[in-house]
Amino acid sequence: MHNGETAAAPREGARLGRIGRYPVRWHTALLTVWTVVWFLVAERHGAVSWHYLRTGEELLFSQVPGGGLALYANHPELQIGPVSFVVAALFEPFHAALGENLAEAFMSGLGLYMLVLIGRTAAEQGLGTGMNHRRLQQRVLVAGAAFIPMWVEVSVRFAHLDDVLALFFTTLAVRALVRGNATAVGVLLALAVDSKPWAVGFLPLLLVLPRPVRLRAGAWTVGLVAAAWLPFYLTHLDTFHAARFTIPNQPASALRWFGVNDPATPWWDRPAQMSLGILLGALAVRRNRWAAVVLLAADARIVLDPSVYTYYNASVLLGTLIWDSIGQRRLVPWVSWIALISLYGSALLVPSASVQGLLRLAFAAGSALYVLCWPQRTPRNRRGAGAADGGQARSVSSSAYTWESG
Repeated sequence: MHNGETAAAPREGARLGRIGRYPVRWHTALLTVWTVVWFLVAERHGAVSWHYLRTGEELLFSQVPGGGLALYANHPELQIGPVSFVVAALFEPFHAALGENLAEAFMSGLGLYMLVLIGRTAAEQGLGTGMNHRRLQQRVLVAGAAFIPMWVEVSVRFAHLDDVLALFFTTLAVRALVRGNATAVGVLLALAVDSKPWAVGFLPLLLVLPRPVRLRAGAWTVGLVAAAWLPFYLTHLDTFHAARFTIPNQPASALRWFGVNDPATPWWDRPAQMSLGILLGALAVRRNRWAAVVLLAADARIVLDPSVYTYYNASVLLGTLIWDSIGQRRLVPWVSWIALISLYGSALLVPSASVQGLLRLAFAAGSALYVLCWPQRTPRNRRGAGAADGGQARSVSSSAYTWESG
């Protein structure tokens, strides 16, 4: 067992940490208060980018000239998936200001729900391994305290519903993966990509699935991605130009440390981001560290992106949260706090853009090397299983779950 954790029966784990007879646990209540505090801080200057969602939703559904299936051909700046516009339409009936506030509250609530899901997923993943549930709750509390400021940044300050949905569906996919629902994994990863294209970097999670169901899950992913995007491309070939949309190469970008001084996004940059994320994710699965897939894809994004918006860090903090909760069993989730301090702290406190870029590069490279190469101790009940099958057993395929086959 790692870090001296002791066994706890599942029933005991279900009771631990509850507030009296209420179903709410103390760590969830504290994280809720922490979320509300950050929401109130950010909401005063929030919804910076919500107008993009409103514009895209109107263009897609209101028969506005240049909209409909010509949306991306005529508005390549809307780098947002169609699923995000569908969800944004839910807030359209409300007055503009009220709709913004409701959207911000909705997205903030999703972040809190994701914390609960990841905690439950970690508990299920650890069944039969002697996991100490109280220590797990403490770990989720401390990692969640780092995650919430960055989640509020993306959900409230910038109101990037597309990024929020991509990360939310990916979290659901991780839970479905641990629970043994292969079809749901494929569907949810497709919804993530249909919400925001850069979620392609999370697709190596499909490789964790056993071979008999992997192809079916992959078929669901490919089919739903095609169903969402192909109508735009087949009816308006100019939509292909949207993939070449560029943004300024900011002085704080880590790209500058690779000698890339182009004023805007290099032509190779977006494909390189996605390819690097997929490659690192596949390597993580190969090394039996699938819980690092989200973090590695986020690392690839921030290290190669020409922009340095703070809301990008939400994907990194989700990755560290999954790793600190599911991928390792140390009490202190220090990877999450190093991410918050080095990425968000540097943006607030370090005046030099060049140094900010160096810190971004150092964190991405260092965290990737750590999750891929640092020795990991196998839980006691899995050591024999790993030896029996030549070390190829994946912890997600716990005997507590059976993969659905139909």
